[in-house]
Parts: sequence; structure tokens; C-alpha cells
Amino acid sequence: MTTEAQYHILKHLDQNPEASQRDLALALGVSLGKVNYCFKALADKGWVKVGNFKRSDRKFKYVYLLTPKGMDAKLKLTAEFLHQKQIEFEKLKFEIASLKREINPRDFNEISKGKS
Repeated sequence: MTTEAQYHILKHLDQNPEASQRDLALALGVSLGKVNYCFKALADKGWVKVGNFKRSDRKFKYVYLLTPKGMDAKLKLTAEFLHQKQIEFEKLKFEIASLKREINPRDFNEISKGKS
């Protein structure tokens, strides 16, 4: 499981502890099987506690809570994820500047306005 996947799952669980695994799969755009695998890995690390309670229709509903260890991990992952995105942002800014230098500024203005 990637650091980014761990970050997104922990963030989502922190904000939506009653979300189902299906809800999480839809929110993250991944398969239900991948979410289930990730939940098991996070529970094995002690980052997530799975609890259940009976609803009025006698079906079980699960609640996924971040443990103190999970909250610490989420903070560290957030810092790592932020650092990674800042590096990507700087690279993207450099690439945009390089591309702008490759074209004539006048041509760029005409292209951006939809003219050929």
C-alpha cells in the first residue's frame, strides 16, 4: 500500500468515521477489494480500530476509528504528502515556464484566445 493511499484513507476516515468501505472506494476511485486490503493492513499496524454496532434494522454497521497511533501516522503522512506535492508543484512551474519560452508570446496569446 502506497504512502499516498494510506494518507487518503486515513484522512477520509478521520473526517467520515461512519463511511462504509464502499463509500470510501467510491470517494477514492478505487476498488472495494483494494479498500478492504488497505483496511486490514491499517488495522494490523494498529492505526485503525474497527467497531460495529447494531442498527435498528438488526444489520451491523461498522465504524472505523483512528487510534492515537493512527492519528500520529496521519500527521506524518500529511507532512510527507505535502512535501511531495510541493516538489511536484515546483517541477510543474519550471516546466510551464520552459514551455512558455519555447513559443512566441504573441502566438501564445492568440492560441490561448482560441485563434489559430
